[in-house]
Parts: sequence; C-alpha cells; structure tokens
Amino acid sequence: MTFQHTGIALLHNPNLNRGSAFTNQERRDKGLEGLLPVAVDTLAIQVARIHVQLNTLDNDLQKYLLLSDLQARNQTLFFAVIMSDPVTFIPLVYTPTVGEACQRFDHFFRAARGVYLPITAKGRLKRLLANWPYKDVRFIVATDGERILGLGDLGVNGMGIPVGKLALYTAVAGVPPELTLSVTLDVGTNNQLYLDDPLYLGLRQHRVRGAEYDAFIDEFVQAVQDLYPNCCLQWEDLANINAVPILERYKNKICTYNDDIQGTAAVALAGIYGALRISGQKLTEQRFLFMGAGSAGTGIAELISEAMVLEGLAIEQARARCWLFDVNGLLQTSRTDIADFQRPFTHVHPPTKSFVKAVESIRPTAIIGVSTVPKLFSQQIIEAMSRINRRPIIFPYTNPTSRSECTAEEAYRWSNGKAIFASGSPFAPVSFNGQKFVPGQGNNIYIFPAIGMAVLATEATRVTQAMFIVAARAVAEQVTPESLAMGLIYPPQSQILDASLKTAAKIAEYAYDHGLARVARPNDIEAHIRALAYKPAYR
Repeated sequence: MTFQHTGIALLHNPNLNRGSAFTNQERRDKGLEGLLPVAVDTLAIQVARIHVQLNTLDNDLQKYLLLSDLQARNQTLFFAVIMSDPVTFIPLVYTPTVGEACQRFDHFFRAARGVYLPITAKGRLKRLLANWPYKDVRFIVATDGERILGLGDLGVNGMGIPVGKLALYTAVAGVPPELTLSVTLDVGTNNQLYLDDPLYLGLRQHRVRGAEYDAFIDEFVQAVQDLYPNCCLQWEDLANINAVPILERYKNKICTYNDDIQGTAAVALAGIYGALRISGQKLTEQRFLFMGAGSAGTGIAELISEAMVLEGLAIEQARARCWLFDVNGLLQTSRTDIADFQRPFTHVHPPTKSFVKAVESIRPTAIIGVSTVPKLFSQQIIEAMSRINRRPIIFPYTNPTSRSECTAEEAYRWSNGKAIFASGSPFAPVSFNGQKFVPGQGNNIYIFPAIGMAVLATEATRVTQAMFIVAARAVAEQVTPESLAMGLIYPPQSQILDASLKTAAKIAEYAYDHGLARVARPNDIEAHIRALAYKPAYR
C-alpha cells in the first residue's frame, strides 16, 4: 500500500492506520519510529487485545463506545473484531445497544463521522456534502432523526443509526467501507429535553415541516446525484408523515429505498416463509394482524400482499388478509382518521379498541408487532392465538429490546410451546417442557446489507419491491431442518456473512434478469460477489 500520510498523521488516519501492526520497515520509511512500542503485532493479536479490553468493561454501552473509538482510530481492526464474532458484536454496534447510544449521543460525542446537513444551509448542501473526502460514494444512509428505532425524536443524536447501519453493510455483507457515507439531515427537533440540554449538538429549533422540508430533501437528493451518480440512497428512521411520501417521490427516479418500510417488510416476509416451513401451510392461507399501523406495518403488509399475488391471489384478495391495529383500535371503514397509505388495509369490521377481540374475530394465523410500545402482546392475546392456531406465529418486531411487544420466554410459556417466534431484538434460548427453543431475531441485517452488496455488484439503477421478495425467499431457503426443529426461522448470525453473500447473489441475479444492472453479467454471479467482498486485512 502507498501511504498518503506519515508520522502522527498516519496514526490518526483510521483508513490507513495499522497501529502496532506496522512493520519495522514501514516504521522507518514513514516516520513512525519512536511513536509506537517496539513490538510488531499481527492483526490476530490486535483482535485478541480488543477482546481483552472489552472483557474488562461492565456494560454494553461502554463496549459500544470502545468499539466506536476503535472505528475512528483503526478501521481495519474494527471490522476484524466485529467479523471475528458477529453474534457477540452485532448487538453491540447496532440493536439493541445503539438505541441507548443514540439517546446519549451528544453527551458521549468524540470524533465526528459522516456528514451533517442542517436546513439552515439550504442552497449550499452540495458544497457541504462535497467536503466529504472520498469521491466514489456508493451508499448513503440518511436520517432526519425523527423516529429512531422505537425511541422517537432524537434529532441529530440519531446519527448513531446511519453509522451503525453502514458498519453492518461491511461486516455482514462485505461492502467496502470507503464506499459508504452516513448523513444526518438536521431540520430541528421537537424533543424538549434536547432543546433544553446545553450539550445537544443540533439545531435548537422545532422541526421544519411542509414545503420547506420537501425542498430541503429535494436539494439533498439532487446534490447526491450530482456528486455521486452511482450512489444508492437509503432512508432511515423518518417519521411516517415523511417516510412514505419520500419513498414514493423518488423510488422510480433514483436508486433508493427505505429500510424501515422495505427492509423490515422483507425480513418479516423471510420469517413468515421460515415459519411456514414449520407449520406446513401456504402463504395464501395466512391472515395477519399487525399491532402498529405506521410505515413499518403497512410496508410489511404490502410486501406480504405482493408475495401472495405471485402465488395466485389478486392484490385486493391479498390485502384483505392483512389487518392493522393502532392506538385508536382496529383500522376499519367507519374510522375517519385513516391516512392514505393505510387505506388498502382498512376493511369492513365492527369498531373495536380491544386487540384480543380483534384476534378472536379476525382469527389471524400471525400477529406482528411494530408498535414501539412494550408488552402489548399480553398473556390473554397469546393464549387466544394458541386456541385459534395449531402453531401461532408471534413476531414482536419492535426495537430495542425494552420496547418489544413480548419476550421469547413469554411467547413460548403462554402458548405452551406452540408459538413460532421471532423478534426484532435478540433473546436468549428458552427451555420449556423439556424442549430447547432458539428464538429467531427478525433483524434487518439479513436484508439491507445483501441489498447493498447486490447493488454494488450490479450497479443497479433501481431497488425494486420484487428484490425484497427475492431477498426474503433467499434468506428463508438457507434455514436448515436442524434450525427449524429448534424454532429458529432465520440463518444463525454466526454465519451471517455467508448467508448475506448468497442472498446478494440471488438479488443480483434478479437485477441482471430484469435489465436493472449497469455492468455486464459475470459467468458466476456468486463468485463475482465473493471476490468483491471486503476482507479486514492490512494491505
């Protein structure tokens, strides 16, 4: 490698720094002698040292901060650590730990990472975005911080989400980190705690809405297109009032998607495909009742409906098998507070504000929680699901763990071991009546990194709904009979890189087959993708 810096500047460049792994010759050539202890380490020894450091810490937030500092100091070592044990480290760099990290982001702020674009800089967004030093950006994850996980409006503190998502693009699917950029669109915050906090780092104003907000987003999108024409733009943690229209406005114009709507939908669909391998039923035989009627719930319902269409139903028939329930009760036709994006899933039914009564009348085969409110799947609800179904599907998908609609132990115990369970956050294995159950985590990491790698490999012009159905099927197909026997309906996270690359190959194949690719089709798509995948090694 040709180093662009020498001496202290080289040690402070996270993309080039090797720390104690610089060889003696490199130390002489690059002015590093005397700036490091004399021992020359291998990358493996450095990884072992980080493991020792992490083991001295008392809680996951401290571990998150150590890893965040490591990423700012030595990017190769950071990814080597994460990829050495994904089961342990993914929950530390993303959910559930990232939720607490975001809530306290301004108090723990250390090194800047990514780009912050305030609405006060409108008219100059391209100039600000161009300050990013890397000019071949292929993936941007952008948030305005209004609906961070299930935690609500965190303003610029939400930057932890794009940073974490892009770390997983690399660690989970091998997308080279130098091709990624995290962006926070600072339009203010309505969280008074932050507005009153002297340590808050964002604009001290209430959120901008309406035409001014839309014009700001338009300017940002155009700046991305001008500076990074091969970039895929992922929207993250926007409020429903913005997430749905933004996706609709741009999805057929640029390479873009919304992970909360489409990625969440695909991982839920993958879990359903996996669950049906246990129950032996068909997708078109299912009825779904959602606790939560926002962009995540409607996104899952729409993707399920589109998947049912591929299995023979008309779209109206498919949507009729998906029901939504929110804070004001079941979405049914007599209600006057229905948003346009909810209307396809608003059906004729007597009004009810009781979820358990909705379960008893609709008789769903699956309940899916995307409510952001903890403990809504009560014992009464799960027992009702178990009376109606031989193998009820129980998916509390809200993140973080503190907001989950129920725990794995509750679902298995209250269903007398009948539940097919998956959740948004991780839960430990459960022993019940002499059987061991391994809860699946319906984490978007099974989807969005694979989408990213497929887009990179094909230079796709668009990300389509059909790609998410392809991804869901590819994930479910990789679950072994041994895993299904333990109730695990997703591939084990210990094998997440291999699973993601296989899923990416299926998505890429679809892109080539449907004229979405901008590069020639290779003879072996999966081999091509594996050759592109980032490997943490000093070069």
